Amino acid sequence: MTPQEMVERALELSRNDGCVVLVDEGSTANLRFAGNTLTTNGVARSSRLTVISIAGEGVGVVSRASVRDEQFADVVAAADAAARDAQPAEDARSLVEGVPASSQWDADVRPTDIGVFEGFAPALGEAFAAAEAGGRKLYGFAEHSFTTTFLGTSTGVRLRHDQPTGRMELNAKSADLKRSAWTGVSTQDFTDVDVAALDSSLAQRLEWAKTRVDLPAGRYETLLPPSAVADLMIYLFWSSGARDALDGRSVFSKPGGGTRVGEQLGTLPVTLSSDPAAPGIACAPFVTAHASSRQSSVFDNGLPLGPTEWIKDGRLEALLQTRYSAELSGLAVTPGIDNLIMTGAGGGRSLEEMIASTQHGLLVTCLWYIREVDPQTLLVTGLTRDGVYLVEHGEVVGEVTNFRFNESPVDLLGRLTEVGASERTLPREWNDYFQRTIMPPVRVPDFNMSTVSQAS
Repeated sequence: MTPQEMVERALELSRNDGCVVLVDEGSTANLRFAGNTLTTNGVARSSRLTVISIAGEGVGVVSRASVRDEQFADVVAAADAAARDAQPAEDARSLVEGVPASSQWDADVRPTDIGVFEGFAPALGEAFAAAEAGGRKLYGFAEHSFTTTFLGTSTGVRLRHDQPTGRMELNAKSADLKRSAWTGVSTQDFTDVDVAALDSSLAQRLEWAKTRVDLPAGRYETLLPPSAVADLMIYLFWSSGARDALDGRSVFSKPGGGTRVGEQLGTLPVTLSSDPAAPGIACAPFVTAHASSRQSSVFDNGLPLGPTEWIKDGRLEALLQTRYSAELSGLAVTPGIDNLIMTGAGGGRSLEEMIASTQHGLLVTCLWYIREVDPQTLLVTGLTRDGVYLVEHGEVVGEVTNFRFNESPVDLLGRLTEVGASERTLPREWNDYFQRTIMPPVRVPDFNMSTVSQAS
């Protein structure tokens, strides 16, 4: 069966009060390399059927990969049975209806293939040669995926979204493997990836690292590049569920009850937003919930998504809301969106310009192993990795110790002294899960490097 036929067949087979069907058709192409040599390449395809059956206010969800025709009825029957046995769902609402069908609903699925690297692969080979001549080794991978999601419901919703996603991680090491630097990029199709420029930036960092400066733990003026900012803001975004705030479980809970929506979080006019139609990082313009959670609801499947400001000019504007949580909070329905954009006022300076104006501080290239310590303040801990550099009088003078840090992304918003020019970036810690971000570099006057790390 085609994905469209799978949707219609599942809806036809379900015998309960309502039904939501999601079919995800995925394909992936990848290149992997180590020591200036391509090691593997390959392509893969996948298919997953999710049936969400509704009996009264009970919900049953069954999700299976690569379902064969003869298994199809059993999957739907299992979802129906689970719904009849389930307790009433607290988020139960009428299914979304009246949404215009996607114009491309009937079109064939277009999988990605290794040809997506046609222009990128030769450039990668040239970078290998340049690195070898320069006495450094390149490691990493390039991956492109294309996922088509079909959503159909018993109330007549028929929506489709085609999502291209690409990423490249590039790690450069000195010949003795004692110096290391990392960079990464997010792309839709690899036609905009400048491998030579990425390699050149890593070569510069390896040169910086030839001089070693040991520093103690402490609070330092710190420049964070867009990638590191993305990792922190993504965690803030994931932690901004309205249910947790209403229950007094998060940094966005208001003392005495309610949420902090409307409060000023920072003095600089920073805006954190999402937009399904944002150029270069476009994502699904409707809700696709494969299961209910504290931040999503299967009953909201198909709900249209639009531009949403989570923080505007430093003021908390919205939290992640389902229709259910919005009724509890009295706030607008603002479901999660699969991209994130942070901007300051007036465009801002580049990271290079911010370095040139720094008298004494640290440049942290990326963060790693970020974990939550205290949800009430959103205090997180993590490590620096692959390059922390000392800046003196506008110039990078050497590589310094790696650190463990303790910081709250929310608290940081109130302490920023500069927000630079925003650009598309790839988070390092979270890029397995969240890749579509536009972030600025920022200056923090007192970033807390809590202890020296032995990591190298």
